[in-house]
Amino acid sequence: MNVKPRNRITIGYCRVSSHKQKDDLERQIDNVKTYLMAKGQPFEIISDIGSGIDYKKKGLRELIKRISQNQVEKVVVLYKDRLLGFGFELVEYIASLYNCEIEIIDNTEKSEQRELVEDLVQIITVFSCKLQGKRADKAKKLVQELIQEEENDGKSRKGNVRT
Repeated sequence: MNVKPRNRITIGYCRVSSHKQKDDLERQIDNVKTYLMAKGQPFEIISDIGSGIDYKKKGLRELIKRISQNQVEKVVVLYKDRLLGFGFELVEYIASLYNCEIEIIDNTEKSEQRELVEDLVQIITVFSCKLQGKRADKAKKLVQELIQEEENDGKSRKGNVRT
C-alpha cells in the first residue's frame, strides 16, 4: 500500500458540533484556507457539522474514502479534536497506511486533566442530545394522540346529535 500516485491532494478538514456554531465553522475554514494558501499547495476543504464521536458524518466518510483510494497526500486540521473527539489515532493509522500525513495547525499541548474534562463534557453532551431527542419524540407522539382523540371525540359528538 505504500505507493504514492501522482496528483494526490491536501484536504483541509473542518468540523463543529452543531448548527449553532456555523460562524465558528466559517472561521475555521478561513483559517485553514489561509494556512494552506500560504503553503502554496493545491487543496480542497471538507467540512462537517456533527459530534466528534459521530463516525457517520458525510464529510468524515468522504475523507476516509479518499484516503483509502490513495487520493490524499495530507489532511490538515486546525485542532486535533476537529477531526474526531475519540478515535483520532485510528484515522491517523489508516492515513499512514496510504502515506497520508495528518497535520495539526494548532498543536498546543493540553494538560491531561483538561483533556479528560473535555472528553467527559463531550460524552455528556452527546447523551444529553440523544435524551432530548427521545423526549421530543415522546412529546410529538403525545400531541398527535391528543389531536387524534379530539378529532375522534368531535366525530362521535356529531353522530349523537338529535334534531
